[in-house]
Amino acid sequence: MPTITPFSSVRPRADLADRIAALPYDVYNRAEAAAIVTTEPLSFLRIDRAETNFPDDVGPYDDRVYDKARELMEHMIADQSFIIDDQPAYYIYELTMNGRTQTGLVACSAIEDYENNLIKKHEKTRTDKELDRICHVDITNAHTGPIFLVYRSHKYINTLIDTAKQSTPEYDFTSDDDIRHRVWILAETTTIDAIKDAFADLPATYIADGHHRCASAVKVGFKRRAANPDHTGTEEYNRFLSVLFPDDQLCILPYNRVVADLNGLTTAELLSAIKDHGFTVDYMGNQPVTPVAKGTFGMYLEDGWYQLTAAPSLHVDDPVDGLDVSLLQNHLLQPILGINDPKTDGRIDFVGGIRGLGELEKRVANDMTVAFSLYPTSIEELLTVADADLLMPPKSTWFEPKLRSGLFIHPLS
Repeated sequence: MPTITPFSSVRPRADLADRIAALPYDVYNRAEAAAIVTTEPLSFLRIDRAETNFPDDVGPYDDRVYDKARELMEHMIADQSFIIDDQPAYYIYELTMNGRTQTGLVACSAIEDYENNLIKKHEKTRTDKELDRICHVDITNAHTGPIFLVYRSHKYINTLIDTAKQSTPEYDFTSDDDIRHRVWILAETTTIDAIKDAFADLPATYIADGHHRCASAVKVGFKRRAANPDHTGTEEYNRFLSVLFPDDQLCILPYNRVVADLNGLTTAELLSAIKDHGFTVDYMGNQPVTPVAKGTFGMYLEDGWYQLTAAPSLHVDDPVDGLDVSLLQNHLLQPILGINDPKTDGRIDFVGGIRGLGELEKRVANDMTVAFSLYPTSIEELLTVADADLLMPPKSTWFEPKLRSGLFIHPLS
């Protein structure tokens, strides 16, 4: 059963929380991150993407970058931009976007739970991406970005959290993207114990977003265990920063696809091949196609939008092959457009649903030839894949709203 524990957070002074809080480090490219820290010097991106403090000829994985991240964080603690709570607590983190609210519990999860599959995964990690965050965590001596976890909604846990939200929040601000963020500190021992015991009754928690950060945090923990002959299991490096949300509060947006060319086909040949592979094709003109059910897709070419509907024979019960992202890959992108491995093929790119269908039209106009809009993967599909110990195809889910980094930091010692 999952072990969820309170911790003493390093966190922003209340009057600076809105300036420090930043979207995750991997949302931006270097130029975008640099522009943000130029505009807002307190943005946590200055620490999370510390290469922004150097000329462009200093790479993001240079040792000086990680040293700078630690230096900046220590400076912000010293000047009290960050404060350090003097007792362990849970923190409640509420995000409201477009009138929809989701509330997470900020806590530490055990590295053993990750190793023992009590924290279930649905995505394969890449060594190069892990190494960056391993260095960042190890050298800064802190978990600076929370792992987005999900649990099957539990009435008692949700009631305890909702009750704690009746007090005055520690933070309450609206970010530039119109998302409201509220945070409460939950330090009352009886409630902490009740929440901890309730989570221990759950069979598992699940990674929604942050597989690489999670794997990196776990590897740092085991690295430090091996280096500490007096290891007891109580050290802070035995657990990592997480925010846990009930599954019934989450929103997954589609992760759409754009492809650079038609694999040598004309438009007429492409449409014919799509029909031959089991899809109904309806021309929609200039009307963008937002799929409203599983097995339906939008396709945008220079001459307009098409609605594609998969024949019943293409639908399967397999947890992975039954996903719409798999259906599109297995019956169109691979056999028709020749995208054999979407993880490595440079002809395909992925566009988060938050960018809208207009972004697909823009990409086709600028650097791509064809775009596909998808029906979003459901949270239940994600949990089913993880429960089966299987992996989703790359870029299957896009969660909104994104958790902010810098609001909670978990020191490793």
